[in-house]
Amino acid sequence: MSAPLDREFLKLWIGQTISEIGSRISREGLPLTAVLVLGASATQMGILAATGSASVLVFGLAAGVIVDRVRRRPVMIITDLLRAALLGTIPLAAYFGVLSLAHLLIVAALVGICTVLFDVSYQAYLPSLVGAESLFDDNRRLAMSASTAEILGPSMTGVLIQTITAPVAILVDAFSFLASAISIIAIRRPEPPPVPSQGLPTRAEIFEGARIIRSNPILLALAARAVTAFLFFGVYASLYLLFAVRELKLSTSALGITIALGGVGSFVGAYVSRYVSERFPVGQTFFTSALAIGLIGFCIPAAAHFPAYGMALLAAAQLFGDCAWTIYHVSESTYRQRVTDPGALGRVNAAMQLASRGMVPV
Repeated sequence: MSAPLDREFLKLWIGQTISEIGSRISREGLPLTAVLVLGASATQMGILAATGSASVLVFGLAAGVIVDRVRRRPVMIITDLLRAALLGTIPLAAYFGVLSLAHLLIVAALVGICTVLFDVSYQAYLPSLVGAESLFDDNRRLAMSASTAEILGPSMTGVLIQTITAPVAILVDAFSFLASAISIIAIRRPEPPPVPSQGLPTRAEIFEGARIIRSNPILLALAARAVTAFLFFGVYASLYLLFAVRELKLSTSALGITIALGGVGSFVGAYVSRYVSERFPVGQTFFTSALAIGLIGFCIPAAAHFPAYGMALLAAAQLFGDCAWTIYHVSESTYRQRVTDPGALGRVNAAMQLASRGMVPV
């Protein structure tokens, strides 16, 4: 049975739903701006994709220390506002005819740093906002928002790019970050003060999250899986759009529909994750969903050998792969938040992000 919906969480949920939709527009709009407006090559696309992810690699562990030393909600508000301002410079530069690949790279890097700080804060803040009893269900609700964004975002992106151009479409994401900031400001439940520092040297604090993960066999296994999966995901992500558009000849609308099917799968995964958690041990859930993600991924290289079925194979990979991924993600996030001391949750989240998203640019 699902936990009742908390009013303060609802504010966060609404803001994150809007922000997730906007972020999906930028996720496709930023590389498509590079391809369609600036004529970026495959190498340049790879550099652009790696730039945002490199922020985790360079800044991730330090972000965890910052988040554990201060209140998390103000960090989330400030980083939302900064991301809105940074993304707003892209359509402005395009309007004046001065948009360049260097501009996109700088924005991607700075937005990436803000996103690292927000995500680490967000995952550490949620348990203090909702409590342990409703943590799984609220993670599941947030996953449903992400999946809804996956359904609406790509379709909206295709329409927006065709009607108002890719750079201007990114402005929608800028406004979505403003909406997120306003929703977080509206939360009235007091946030607990930061846990006092243990007096460790800064260097030791930076690596404290990794030490905690290493001391817990399950967290260590999850981190090892993340390193392996995301190391290869970086190659896939940097070339996926080029593969779909140039090799399979998919239109932006067809690509949007294909990616939106991933949102359908993700929504189903979020919906059934409660059923799965009640009937299967957490370890079995981790293993089975991770295995399913890998097996389903073979649909993508198969599309190159069977181009007539290319869109169908990509759609299958999105639909079933995202379903399995969401089941895994909801279970993993909740487990990590429950077993980690609140005062160290920022550093543990940061270390886990380094093990996952930090591998993408490598």
